[in-house]
This record gives sequence, structure tokens and C-alpha cells, in this order.
Amino acid sequence: MSTHKNNHFEILRKAENGIAARAGVLKTWRGDIRTPVFMPVGTCATVKAQTSRDLKLAGAQIILANTYHLFIRPGHELIREAGGLHEFMRWDRPILTDSGGYQVFSLSGTRKITDEKVVFKSFKDGAKMEFTPEKVIRIQQAFGSTIMMVLDECVKYPETEKKAEIAVERTFRWAKRSYDEYLKIMEETEGGHKDMVFGIVQGSTYKNLRKRSAEQITSIPFHGYAIGGLSVGEPNEMMYDMLDYMKDLMPVEKPRYLMGVGEVNDIIEGIKNGVDMFDCVIPTRLGRHGVLMTPYTKLLIKNACYRKDFTPPMANCSCYTCSNFTRAYLHHLFRSEEILSPILNSIHNVHFLIKLAALCREAILEGRYGEFYSDYKTGNLTKYQF
Repeated sequence: MSTHKNNHFEILRKAENGIAARAGVLKTWRGDIRTPVFMPVGTCATVKAQTSRDLKLAGAQIILANTYHLFIRPGHELIREAGGLHEFMRWDRPILTDSGGYQVFSLSGTRKITDEKVVFKSFKDGAKMEFTPEKVIRIQQAFGSTIMMVLDECVKYPETEKKAEIAVERTFRWAKRSYDEYLKIMEETEGGHKDMVFGIVQGSTYKNLRKRSAEQITSIPFHGYAIGGLSVGEPNEMMYDMLDYMKDLMPVEKPRYLMGVGEVNDIIEGIKNGVDMFDCVIPTRLGRHGVLMTPYTKLLIKNACYRKDFTPPMANCSCYTCSNFTRAYLHHLFRSEEILSPILNSIHNVHFLIKLAALCREAILEGRYGEFYSDYKTGNLTKYQF
């Protein structure tokens, strides 16, 4: 049944009929990750409005944290002193830490980029700070991150081809420096460092640049490869076209991670094009604003139509919220500005996206992803149990 295998990622089955979807296992020393997988985002060492117990009940296998935010507060040395990020936040499963590059580069008015480093101001007190590729790897080492991401340059959309090309070349130079620093850590620990490092492919919406970046980044033997610089404002169809183009540019035997994506259609289209890992803040962000996700619509629970609606938020969902509470109750909580409102909403949304990825995986393993994709396109995902 196995088609491709290396020492940390195994593809168990590929979809039929030329579809690039695949089901696999990413093996880390913190535990196995069954892919495709959705990863909840805990930017500041917490997935907002969720405890570790909530996340485990939702089926979370891995979560994210952000290097930029945690470097500024509480600081990587404090986290190292606490025993690392896992001990600090009491999470015993894998953690992927983003490099913070996207956050830094979004600070367009308060940062300066050179080939050597990025200089920026702290969101906390305005103090001048800097990131180099090497420093970002060392910070993540202090965190004890299971998967470390390299520092890259993400451009806005739309962007000129010239500026996108400059970012591609800088991302490659930084990737090489990041990997060299990772090798130094391996030497210092005499091979005892067990955590992984992923490279990031850039190129905006220019296929020639995407191809160049993929060739450059995959020439470095990272444990996995991320697709960055998408889902930054471009039309959905443009993103899907880019994913379709890139599916044959990425190594088959390594995990593929589409950064910052969490809408239903984006996850399903991503999986169809061979993506294994997804992350996004959307489930908890929507939860805080009284929005509950379903396969085809979003429930804006503050709306008056839900005041006397005594049905579950989503009938075919087994999460704690849908199993115990009604739309009317969630409407009441939101209107009353109760703390429980974002908690229950987020419990549902996180569960929903994790289960969506799990349903895709199940369909691939059972040889029916084509049928599942057809159900999605024809509005029939409501027949599945989330």
C-alpha cells in the first residue's frame, strides 16, 4: 500500500484518477501527525479561547505558535528557562513555530529589510529589534519547536514581478543561512537535536518565479516545504491555479504545507493538489466575532433569526458545542457579551476544520477522494458526520 517513504514522512496512499491528494504520516519525536491535517494557531502560546484539553478533544495533533510575538513577549530566554514552549503552555504534542517573517514584513511602515537582516520596532514598547535567519533559528531552538520555519520574505498582493523576484532571491539566501545554522545546532548537540526545519517557497502569483523558488528551496534538504505568499488577497481561482501548477514542482517524498489557509474550499482544493498541512487563525477569530463555520455557509449567531432557534448550531457535528447547546443559547451568549460565547463558538470551529481534514484523509485511504470532492462540489458535504 505504501508508495513513498523516508525516515520521517510516509505516504500511505494516493488518490486515484490523477488527483494529487495523498494521505500520510509525519513522524516527529513528539508524536506522529496524520496528514492531511489542519493545525490550530496559538500565536502567543495559546489558541485563543481554548485550553489544551479542548484542543485534544477536538482532535488537534499539532498546533502553531509565532516566533515574532513570543520573542517580544515573554521572550525566548524566559521560555527556555521554563523548559521550552511545550512545558510553558502544557502541550505535549508537536508544535510548529512560524518564523514571524509574515508579521515583520506586514509592518511596512516600521521595518527595514536588507540582505543581512530585518530591523523592526516592538509592538510592545516601540523598541528597535532585529531578526537574522540565524537568530530566528536559534530563537526557535530555545522554544524547543518540533518544526521550525525559516525566515522568508513574503510580498503583498498585487506586487510587481521585479519586487517578487527580489524577495525570491532573498528568501533563497536566507534559507541557505537558516539551514547552515540548523547544521551548527546538530553539530553542537552531537546529533541530539531532534526537531525539524521546513523551507518556504515564494514567488507571488508569477509561475516563473514559483518554479525558480521551488527549484532553489528544494535543493536544500529540509524536512518539509511550505508554500508561502498565497492567501494574501489574490482571487481564489488564482491560488488554486498556482497550487495546481506547483504540485509537480515539490518533492513527492516530503510533506507540503500551505501557510495561512483555513477556509473550507481552500483546504479541499489544497488537498486535491497534494497539500498535506494547513494552518489559519480563522476558526478562533470567527468564533470571537460570533461566526460558526459549516460546510457551505457561516452562521452569524448574533442575527435575530436565531433568538428562538432551538436546533444545534450544525446538525451533523459531534463537537461539544453542537452536542450540548442550541443556536438560541449561543445567540443569547453573544448578545450578552458573555465570556463563554467565544469559547463555545471556537470549540465548534476548531473541531470542524480538524474534522474536515480528517474526512479528506479517510476518503483518500478508502480510495474515494474523487467521490468526496464531487460531493463537495455538488453541495453534499452535509451528509458527512463532522
